Amino acid sequence: MVLSMAAVVVLVVILIRAFAPTDGRRELRRDPEDVLAERFANGEIDADEYRERLDVLRGGRAQKARR
Repeated sequence: MVLSMAAVVVLVVILIRAFAPTDGRRELRRDPEDVLAERFANGEIDADEYRERLDVLRGGRAQKARR
């Protein structure tokens, strides 16, 4: 009896959490390339840095220009 009541309570909690609207605090995991492109579009990084970081994300070994 107690076990079945506990199971019903757990099921109700799971259903409420699954269908309740979120308040925006939990951000969905974003693709790193999308984040990088957004930073480039916002002017936070320049074209050279964008290309270097994109190459690293895609598995390349970008090397910084020696100054």
